[in-house]
Amino acid sequence: MPDAYDLVVLGSGTAAQVASSRVRAAGWTVAVVDHRPFGGTCALRGCDPKKMLVSGEEALDAVRRMRGHGVEGDVRIAWPDLMAFKRSFTDPVPQKQEKRYCDQGIDAFHGLARFTGPDTVTVEGRELKARHVLIATGARPVPLGVPGEEHVATSDDFLELESLPARVAFIGGGYVAAEFSHLAARAGAEVTVLQRGARMLPKFDPDLVGWLMERFDELGVDVRTGAAVNRVEKTGQGFLVHAVADGREQTVAADLVVHAAGRVPDLDALDLAAGGVALEGRRLRLNEFLQSVSNPRVYAAGDAAGSGPPLTPVSSHDAKVVAANLLEGNHARPDYRGVPSVAFTVPPITTVGLGEAEARERGLRFRVKSARVPQWFTARRLAERIYGYKTLVEEDTGRILGAHLVGPHADEVINLFALAIRHGLTAADLKGTMFAYPTGASDIGYMA
Repeated sequence: MPDAYDLVVLGSGTAAQVASSRVRAAGWTVAVVDHRPFGGTCALRGCDPKKMLVSGEEALDAVRRMRGHGVEGDVRIAWPDLMAFKRSFTDPVPQKQEKRYCDQGIDAFHGLARFTGPDTVTVEGRELKARHVLIATGARPVPLGVPGEEHVATSDDFLELESLPARVAFIGGGYVAAEFSHLAARAGAEVTVLQRGARMLPKFDPDLVGWLMERFDELGVDVRTGAAVNRVEKTGQGFLVHAVADGREQTVAADLVVHAAGRVPDLDALDLAAGGVALEGRRLRLNEFLQSVSNPRVYAAGDAAGSGPPLTPVSSHDAKVVAANLLEGNHARPDYRGVPSVAFTVPPITTVGLGEAEARERGLRFRVKSARVPQWFTARRLAERIYGYKTLVEEDTGRILGAHLVGPHADEVINLFALAIRHGLTAADLKGTMFAYPTGASDIGYMA
């Protein structure tokens, strides 16, 4: 006889943790399944370990900026020690997570889950019968579709490097390429970025990205845009990455080649057809309640759902929506208004709400405030030359439509603009707020 549960959760990341805890608290029987260490992408292979490493380059960058302004001496990143610092956070996560499940009365299964029917999954030969299934398996790197892609490391691999190779090439130009190229370059590597698109960080405002690119140049990162990789070749000395840009062949020699070309929902191993779970391309076909349109027993959340931006707070939000619909019937819908996004370069670049081009496409009437402001105190006290903003304010209502920041504290200040967008605050509301001074937030009144 199969083990029977009210809910079987596939995955153990943020969405899985939130949804399983909520339905278990309501008295449901719950099982969680993962073939990787428990904790999910954010805690083990994404946001958190990445930010632990960024702490090292932030410290190094601060010393370099303040040299000649009262700080003396040379500093460098000791890669093995920085990795050990990262592991001081990540290593305890799986055991802590399993204990949390155990303490809550949630059964944890290790292994690769796959559907065997509309209400059954198997894990290592053990069958679990489920009244409902939540797919929260996260995302995986999108296939590159080029010869030699088996030689390309993932971002997961990069985060586990015991030593940093001398030459690193990144395929792609989004978050991973931007963040890791800054880190690797500051740690002493020779870094090349091969981006198929016309610019780095396409999800961020192009003007602000342009300002940030000066830091890439200062770090010596060789960014090649319009470069389509068509082959990765293993050699006796490392790898050769072959690309075409402007009709001309380019070749980059590297000791490590890293996939930074985007991710897709991680669904291939689940045998969705056996569960009657329909796909649309590479994505699950879901209704407005994050429920499978073909198998109503099944819901999805986070990156696996692919409904909202691929960010940790979205995973948590989706999980709360799913839990509410499981417990009370379909009524809750995800609301992705005002979700901020940050690329943790140093300095960071951020965005929330509408971009300028998108607002114009929608036919909205708005005013734009934009300036590069290294002379403001926030930047001056840190000897940081890259600091600027762009805000979009609706003409008739004064509501904040979008905000885009680059520079010190941008990763924190953007949350206040997110609050304004989600709750309909106006530029006047922000200007009328007394923020602590001098802080990054105290600049908001001049930006809105």
